[in-house]
Amino acid sequence: MVFLPQEVIAKKRDGERLSSEEITAFIAGLTNGEVKPEQAAAFAMAVYFQNMELDERIALTEAMRDSGDVLDWSDFDGPILDKHSTGGVGDNVSLMLAPIWAAVGAYVPMISGRGLGHTGGTLDKFDAIPGYTTSPDNELFRKVVRETGCAIIGQTANLAPADKIMYGIRDVTATVENVSLITSSILSKKLAAGLDALVLDVKVGTGAFMRTAGDADELAKSLVNVANGAGVKTSALITDMNEPLASAAGNAVEVRNAVRFLTGAHQDKRLLSVTIELAALGLGLAGIESDMVIARQKCQTALDNGAAAERFGKMVSMLGGPTDFVENHDTYLPVAPIIRDVFADREANISGVDAKGVGMAVVVLGGGRKTPGDQLDYAVGFDRITPIGTKLDANTPIARIHAADEDSASEAANRLRKAYQFGEVGASSELFHGLITN
Repeated sequence: MVFLPQEVIAKKRDGERLSSEEITAFIAGLTNGEVKPEQAAAFAMAVYFQNMELDERIALTEAMRDSGDVLDWSDFDGPILDKHSTGGVGDNVSLMLAPIWAAVGAYVPMISGRGLGHTGGTLDKFDAIPGYTTSPDNELFRKVVRETGCAIIGQTANLAPADKIMYGIRDVTATVENVSLITSSILSKKLAAGLDALVLDVKVGTGAFMRTAGDADELAKSLVNVANGAGVKTSALITDMNEPLASAAGNAVEVRNAVRFLTGAHQDKRLLSVTIELAALGLGLAGIESDMVIARQKCQTALDNGAAAERFGKMVSMLGGPTDFVENHDTYLPVAPIIRDVFADREANISGVDAKGVGMAVVVLGGGRKTPGDQLDYAVGFDRITPIGTKLDANTPIARIHAADEDSASEAANRLRKAYQFGEVGASSELFHGLITN
């Protein structure tokens, strides 16, 4: 039968369920040019308004996964494991999580993205490291994963190409905010990496794209059900993003924070809790350790004995970075010309934080993109960010700013102050909001 894209569009427009064959044909046509951009836009809008059932979401995800290369790690002697976060502020978990997993027996080909809106991107953080390549050829990628246990890189040119086309269309047609389309976009890239297991960190709160518990729960369930339906063992942890996760937000400042975390020099409590919980969850999914208590202990040991830091340093070196980066990271990371404390305008207790406001202050500094083509200033951001519950006074700042010039420093400092709420002594938000398993 002749494939007609308009028939698929009309069927979904009218609220009917699409078959896997129809979805597969549509995505194949999108990839080879048979389906035109205006037809893809109409399809996205039809899905936006009519949504998709679980079997349709699985079919869409698998079709986009199979639109390009699907990596094969069958010659490796351990489980292939990865993690995805839906994005937050001060969320540098991946930098610690990948080497922890590598140190306890998993292989982690972590394909990450760049910053989106107010949230930081893992690849942008690694771009702050001199010489580190986030786009190695496949031979080097496999070599680093095999010898180090982990490699954190960007999406290769032929990995889920249908998603690149579809996302670009969604971005300019106001069809981004749909759970079916978000699910297929996230998972098509992750599943194309050839994973055995996947851990999802779905953020909820003022600094997350999902600001309510209901929205976060809906997305987490969709992601878990579709990924498991597509054959990858997956669970999702819903975690708090009502304040920055780490005490640093920016690129080089978050890398510095991560290295200090790995070496034990400084570990933010909430960041440590989320990292260990996600790490332990991954060990269970990968079949390395099903007892969560023991899994947490194994991950903590990999931190405490330096094994994770060693894996991180080797990964950086093999991907072109300095061979002594962990030991001498301050020598290599860029430093902003203006570094100073930001104080509140009165003595007060921090009762709440608009984490998105903190993220937008980083964008103002030049640490995030106002437009897609913007060049980042990797040195700028905030560190020593104080958590909810802290009493601020003349000697206790909100944070320390790293800025390129006085104008951006002044505006970012004002934005930072406005992002903080003051009042009665508050407690930090509950860190874990739920666990979604199949």
